[in-house]
Amino acid sequence: MRVHTLAAAERLKPLRRLDAREHRGKTPLLVAVTARQPAIVHDLIQAGADVNAVDNKGQSALHLAATYGYAPVLQVILSLGFPLDLETKDFEEDLQQQREELESCIHLLVHTGASIYSRDVKSNKTVLHYTVQDGNLSLLRYFLELNAFKSKDFVNSKAHGNTALHMAAALPRDKNQKEIIQLLLAHGADPSIRNLDNDQPIHMAPPGRAGDQVRHLLKKGKVASAFLPCHRNARS
Repeated sequence: MRVHTLAAAERLKPLRRLDAREHRGKTPLLVAVTARQPAIVHDLIQAGADVNAVDNKGQSALHLAATYGYAPVLQVILSLGFPLDLETKDFEEDLQQQREELESCIHLLVHTGASIYSRDVKSNKTVLHYTVQDGNLSLLRYFLELNAFKSKDFVNSKAHGNTALHMAAALPRDKNQKEIIQLLLAHGADPSIRNLDNDQPIHMAPPGRAGDQVRHLLKKGKVASAFLPCHRNARS
């Protein structure tokens, strides 16, 4: 329906109805992101759709794009014991292609002015929380690099009391957990922050040997962050 969508967008633009909302508050751009249609998203942005529009839950196009990942779908299939036959391999390749299109779409949204700092009204989540939940390492790296020279408040912002590091500590290991924790710590995530239950990220790690590596990483991060102010003062 891409041709029809583009034609409709061109007609609606002069009428200032390009961002008309449906009953859940979604604009055509938000619907296209939810429906995983990167090509249509691209066309709507080119036509002038508002990239920072939010739905009734306060979710922007970036929030939705970070939420509707593709890698977890394949991980679930494999975890259920399905053999990696030719058909599944084709499905994996298709998911990878769609994921690349989605990330290209996110880059376009950011390039055209979408804010990575906007929050979901319902949960107070940023794109960082959604990306960590999805286990999307490449997208997480992209968002963190965009924030490289800005405040650490973004990295340590809370959603229902939990920082992205809290969420990362609770991830299953097959969702890039170790790499995500290392990346967050490298970009200033504070492992000493407590959530509403007074838990630090280290308390969110699974019990037993499965969580030992996570706890080790977080302890190292805590020591490093404790020495950082002293190091800075010494340099000054």
